[in-house]
Amino acid sequence: MKVVVLGAGLVGGPMAIDLAKEKKDSKFEVTLIDYSQSVLDKIDKSYNINKIAKDLSNPDDVQKLVADYDIVVNAVPGFMGFQTLKSIITAGKNVIDIAFFPEDPFQLDELAKAKNVIAIMDCGVAPGMSNILTGYVDHLLDKTDVALTYVGGLPEIREWPYEYKAVFSPIDVIEEYTRPARYVENGQMVIRPALSDPELMNFPGIGTLESFNSDGLRTLAKTIDAPNMKEKTLRYPGHIEKMKVFRETGFFSQEEIEINGTKIRPIDLTSKLLFPKWKLNEGEVDITVMQVIVEGEKDGKKLRYTYDLLDRYDEATGVHSMARTTGYTATMAVRMIAEGLYSKVGMSVPEFIGKQPECVEFILNGLKERGIVYKETIKEI
Repeated sequence: MKVVVLGAGLVGGPMAIDLAKEKKDSKFEVTLIDYSQSVLDKIDKSYNINKIAKDLSNPDDVQKLVADYDIVVNAVPGFMGFQTLKSIITAGKNVIDIAFFPEDPFQLDELAKAKNVIAIMDCGVAPGMSNILTGYVDHLLDKTDVALTYVGGLPEIREWPYEYKAVFSPIDVIEEYTRPARYVENGQMVIRPALSDPELMNFPGIGTLESFNSDGLRTLAKTIDAPNMKEKTLRYPGHIEKMKVFRETGFFSQEEIEINGTKIRPIDLTSKLLFPKWKLNEGEVDITVMQVIVEGEKDGKKLRYTYDLLDRYDEATGVHSMARTTGYTATMAVRMIAEGLYSKVGMSVPEFIGKQPECVEFILNGLKERGIVYKETIKEI
C-alpha cells in the first residue's frame, strides 16, 4: 500500500519513518514531500522512504502529487491545512489530517462522500487522542456530564525567559495565544479570550503547571452532548503573563504598521525574534502531559473516567515526545484504515473513532508498543 506524508517537519518526518518501519508482510511504500530539500535530507537514508522536494501551497500541484497513492497524511502548517485537505479529497484519496486548521471540517463532508473518501482530521494527541478517549467514554456512558482536557508540550529543562520550546509549528503556537477559546458551560457555548482563567495544577513526576483557556475543544462542542466541556493548555508557571503582555501590546497582530516608511506585520517581527529562542534542538528532551476527564452516569451510577499521559523524548530513536504522541496517533489511524477497521466515508473527527471500541483498542495497543501509555482510572463519584 502506497502512503504519502505531506510535510517533513518535527512530526511529518517521524511519521514517515514509523510507517516505513512496518514489520508486516504487506509493508507500506512511503513517500515524504516537503518544500525544503534540506529538511528532507535530514531523514536517515537507511529508511526506505521516497523523498520529493515540492512546494505544497498550490492546490492543483497537491492533487497531482497525491494521485498515485492509497492514503495521504496531511501534516502541513495549519494556515494551509484546509485547502490542502480539500485538494486531497478532490483527488479521491483517503486521508489522515494533523494540520489542525481553524476552518469547519464538515464543509468538506459532502465532497468526501461524493468522492467515496475516508477523511479523518485532527488526528494527533490533542485534538486527537483526547477526542478519541472522550468519544469512547461518551459511548460507554448513558449520559455524559463533563468532558475536560488538560494538555501541554514542554521542554524538560526550564530556561529563562520563556521556559518553553515549540514542539510543533511555532506559528500555530501563537494561534493558541490569540484565537478566542470556545467551551461549553451549563449547556451553553461560551467564548473567552485565549490565556484566560488560569489554574495551577499538580502533575506527578512534573510538579506544578498552569493551565489556560485555548481553542482546543474544536468539534467536541458539536459532536458530544455534554453540558460542560473545556480544553486547557498547560505551561510552566509564569508563561501566561508573558504571552498576555505580548498580545496586549500588539506583537501578535497581523495588521500592518509602518516603521520608517516600511510596512510590516508585528507578528512577522515577533516570529522572527521568538522562533529561534523557541526552537527545540536535536537531542533536547521534551515532555507531553495530558489528562482527560470524562464524568457521567451508567446504570444509575455516577462515574469518572480519567486518562493520564506523561511521555518523554525517546533517546533511542531521537524522536521528540510531541512528534511521538501526535504522529503515532496518526500512523496508527493509517494502519486502522489499511486493515479495514474503520470505513466511515465522509469527514470524520476522532471522537467518531471513539465510538468504535475495537478501533480505540487498536490505536491504544499500537501506541503502547511505541512506549506511549494512557493510564486509565475509573472511579464512582
